[in-house]
Amino acid sequence: MQNVFVYGTLRAGEVNDINRAAGRHGLAAPQWIGAAHVHGRLFDFGTYPGLVIDETGTLIRGDVYYIEDALVPVLDEIEEVYPGVEGLFRSHRVHVEVEVEGRKNRLDCLIYPVAAASVAGLPRIEGGDWVEHRTTRA
Repeated sequence: MQNVFVYGTLRAGEVNDINRAAGRHGLAAPQWIGAAHVHGRLFDFGTYPGLVIDETGTLIRGDVYYIEDALVPVLDEIEEVYPGVEGLFRSHRVHVEVEVEGRKNRLDCLIYPVAAASVAGLPRIEGGDWVEHRTTRA
């Protein structure tokens, strides 16, 4: 079991909803821990966002889930992360602060950021929230 921070299409209600992904593979539903933020820069790739982790960046909105280890290969497939292959997304770990029952906890989380070089020329999502951006863009 481990934690994952999702910020884009893996968020609940989005096209790659982490809960539906688990269900399609007969895995237990991820346990939602809470809303959280990481520091970075979020970019619009059209149908999905890409996050560049940057401690000097803005707050990027996402959610933390507690998941079965068996869900990780499913998420890797969605994000096209394959061993030994340089793709757009990468598997990475970050510490995320999440408020649980009124207390702030720092949790080690799996996350799927993109390389900084991959966002050249793409529009930045200034608000740091993919869902809000997607639903309000022209």
